[in-house]
Amino acid sequence: MSIFHLNDTICALSTAPGLGAIAVIRLSGPAALEVTGRIFNPAEKNLEITTAKSHTIHLGTLDGGTGIIDEVLVSIFRNPHSYTGEDVVEISCHGSVYIQQKVLEMLVSHGLRMAGPGEFTLRAFMNRKFDLSQAEAVADLIAAHSSASHDLAISQMRGGFSKKIHHLREALIGFTALIELELDFSEEHMIFADRSGFHTLLDEIETEISSLIGSFSLGNVIRSGIPVAIIGKPNVGKSTLLNALLNEERAIVSEIPGTTRDAIEDTIIIGGYSFRFIDTAGLRAAVDQIETIGIGRTWEKIGEASIILYVFDATVQSFADVTESIAEFRDYTAENARTMILVGNKMDKLKSLPKGFKDFVAFDTVFVSGKRRENIHLIAEHLVKVVEDTNVTDRTIVSNSRHHEALQRALGSVLSVRQGLRTGISTDLLSPDLRNALYHLGEITGEVTSDDILGAIFSRFCIGK
Repeated sequence: MSIFHLNDTICALSTAPGLGAIAVIRLSGPAALEVTGRIFNPAEKNLEITTAKSHTIHLGTLDGGTGIIDEVLVSIFRNPHSYTGEDVVEISCHGSVYIQQKVLEMLVSHGLRMAGPGEFTLRAFMNRKFDLSQAEAVADLIAAHSSASHDLAISQMRGGFSKKIHHLREALIGFTALIELELDFSEEHMIFADRSGFHTLLDEIETEISSLIGSFSLGNVIRSGIPVAIIGKPNVGKSTLLNALLNEERAIVSEIPGTTRDAIEDTIIIGGYSFRFIDTAGLRAAVDQIETIGIGRTWEKIGEASIILYVFDATVQSFADVTESIAEFRDYTAENARTMILVGNKMDKLKSLPKGFKDFVAFDTVFVSGKRRENIHLIAEHLVKVVEDTNVTDRTIVSNSRHHEALQRALGSVLSVRQGLRTGISTDLLSPDLRNALYHLGEITGEVTSDDILGAIFSRFCIGK
C-alpha cells in the first residue's frame, strides 16, 4: 500500500466480516458523496446526497441498476470534520454476506478502490487528524481485551503520551536552535545557549525519558496480559489451584507427584486486568528426561512472569521449609524484585495451625483450599492489588515496542550530549547528537518517518479501519 495514493476514493466493510444484524460499509475520498448519490434513492423527497449537511443520517434504498439491493441508512461526514479528514460516507445495510458483497461490487464498479489494511486511519494521520502514536493506539483500542488495556489505549489515543513527547521535543528544539545559531557565528566565538541551564534541561529530559522507558514492562504486560507463574514443589496442588482460578478443569489433577510435565497457560480477567496464568512442573530433582525438560521450561516461565504464586502444602510445610525453598528459587533466578504471593493450599485438611503461622501471616500469606475452591477470591484480590500498587492510572505508560526502541535511542543521544558537555567538546560536535535525539522523538509521533515504517504500522490494522 503506497501512502501516496491518497487522491482516490476507497471503500471497505468496517464491521466484522460474516453474517450479522447489520453491516457498515465505509467510503472515504473526494468521490464518496458523488458515488453515493448515484446509487442511493433517499426516502426524503428532494434530497440530494451531494449537498446534504454533514453529520446527518438518511433512510433510502440502494439500487444497482437491476433492482433494489437493500434498504439502508446513509451517514454523511463532510471534510474536514470526519474521521479521515476527507468526505466520508457510511452505509448501514442488513448484515447478509450477499448484500455486503453486492454493495462493495457496486461501489467498485463506480470507480472506488477497496481499501488496504488501516488505510482509513492512515488517511486520518496524513490529514493531521492525529499523530502516529495516536493512530497506533486506535489499533490497540480495537484489540483491547480488558478494561486496563482499553483504558491504556484510550489515554494514548486521546494524546496523553503524545503531549509528553511533544513537550520533550519542544524543550530540545529551543536549545538546539541556539546551538545552531552559535555555529553560524563560530568565527566570532559567540555563545547564545546557557550551558548551566542546558544541564538542568538535560536532567529533566533524561529523567522523563527514563521513566517512560521504565514503564514499558508494565505497559507491555497490560497490553498482552500479566503473566503469573504458579510454582512450588510437586503435589502441592498447583494444577488444582489453576483449575479453581479458571473455574474449569484445565489441568490434569493427580496424587502422583510430577503429573504436570509441561507449562499450561490460560487467561482470565480479574478486576479489569488480564492475567495469564502459567501452571508449571513441580520443582524437584527430575526422575526422567521428560520431567527434566518440563522443569527446565518451568524456570523459563518463571523468568517471564511478573507475579509468582508460590504454592505450598499447608499441612506439611512449615514457614522454615517454605523460606528455604524460596531461597533456592531466588538462587536460580537471581531476581529479587519479582512480586511473590505465598499460597498455602489444602486448608481443608488442616487439623491445627501451620508451623510458623504468625510468620506466614506477617508475610501476608493466602490460605486456600483449591479442591473445595475456598478463599480463591483472596488470591484474585492480591493480584489486583499488586497491579494497582504500581499507580497504573497516575502514569503515562509506554506499551508499544516501537515507541520503546525510539525512546532508548533518544536517551542514548541525550546521554551523548551530556557527556560532550562534561568533556567540553565544541559546539559543532554537540549538534549531531541533539538532532539525533529530536529525530528519534519525532519517530514516535510521526513528525519524522518513512514510507516503510508507515507501511509496517498500518498493515497491522484491520481492513475498514
